[in-house]
Amino acid sequence: MKATEVLADGFGRIREAVHEALDGLGAEELNARPDPEANSIAWLVWHLTRIQDDHVAGVAGQEQVWQSAGWAGRFALPLPVEDHGYGHTARQAGTVRVDSADLLLGYYDAVHEQSLRFVRGLAAGDLERIVDERWDPPVTLGVRLVSVLADDLQHAGQAAYVRGLLERR
Repeated sequence: MKATEVLADGFGRIREAVHEALDGLGAEELNARPDPEANSIAWLVWHLTRIQDDHVAGVAGQEQVWQSAGWAGRFALPLPVEDHGYGHTARQAGTVRVDSADLLLGYYDAVHEQSLRFVRGLAAGDLERIVDERWDPPVTLGVRLVSVLADDLQHAGQAAYVRGLLERR
């Protein structure tokens, strides 16, 4: 198995986890917070999608789907268009509200497709390209993509956990 196939498989696993976490949920469950400081399922999925969109588009030299495909306007959040949720306060996280899972799934699936197109077009040697020199050691493309996978899987797992909490209420 090639390294790029492993990455594509990883992104596919995130997609499965996101779809499972959102399946059949309505606005009340999506926007519910286990306590006032906790993140909602809507915020968790929006955030993981924004991070993937931002980071993959950045290393691919592409425009983010959030802006290029009009998702920012469809969500109409009271946040700056470039916001992806990193460092959000509880109040800011609470502003990410959606009316249906379809909106989150539509955006996630669009980002997933753009990510897969990019990853499938890579050669193994591309993964060694330095994409961020602000770190020591500098971050390679391979490390950045694994970082996105790890972060997204954590947030998808958190969304599934919150779903379980809500279902047991």
